[in-house]
This record gives sequence, structure tokens and C-alpha cells, in this order.
Amino acid sequence: MKKIILDTNAYTGLLVGTETILDVIAGTETVYFSIFVMGELYYGFHGGTKESENREILQNFLLKPPVKILNATSETAEIFGTIKNNLKTAGTPIPINDVWIAAHAIETGSKLITFDKHFKNIKGLRIWNMIK
Repeated sequence: MKKIILDTNAYTGLLVGTETILDVIAGTETVYFSIFVMGELYYGFHGGTKESENREILQNFLLKPPVKILNATSETAEIFGTIKNNLKTAGTPIPINDVWIAAHAIETGSKLITFDKHFKNIKGLRIWNMIK
């Protein structure tokens, strides 16, 4: 895979050394990291006992050459609106941050690395094949 985007649980898997995540990242040219994943992580850091350590680990990861941080653009917002409407119409809502993360994946043409099955409800989203 040339371009991937990490969901929050995939980043966590990376930190604990999940071999399949390490393998995916090793063979990737660009690792996108959504600002919405960062928000979820910072939220989690506040509730933990290793906040400063977790922040430092994240900052070191974000400085790696293949990692690119994605901010929301007007195109992201348009894709978000389409995804959210499609999910509502189908009666298959998912967490709001995951809609934004999916929008980033579609916008960049990246494959989403996640363990969350609900992403399968999003048309046009390329998802890592490890989801059962």
C-alpha cells in the first residue's frame, strides 16, 4: 500500500507492537494521520496516568518522515456531509469522529487501517482487509 491513514485503534496497535500494523506501516510510502485521531488521543491522554509520556510518543511519531498530518479542508467537509447523509439514510450511523476520519481517507485516496467494522458501511472507503 502506498498511502494509508491510521484510525485511533490502529495507532494504539502500533504502540503495543501489533505485528500486522507494523507490517502495514513498514511497506507504506505515506502514513496520513487525521487531526480527528489526534483529538481522540489527546482526550484519552487526559484520562490516563502517563499523559506527558503519551504526548511525547505521539509527537515523536508525527515527526517521522512518512507521517503527514491531515487538517480538515472544504473538500473534507463536503465528503463528510455526503458520508453522514448516506449513513443516516441507510440507518447505519457511526461515531462522528469516524465519519471525519473516513472523509480524510476518501479525500486522500488512502486505505483506512482500523479494527472497527462499522467503517464497512461507508461507500467508496478503502478499508484494510484485516477487519473480519
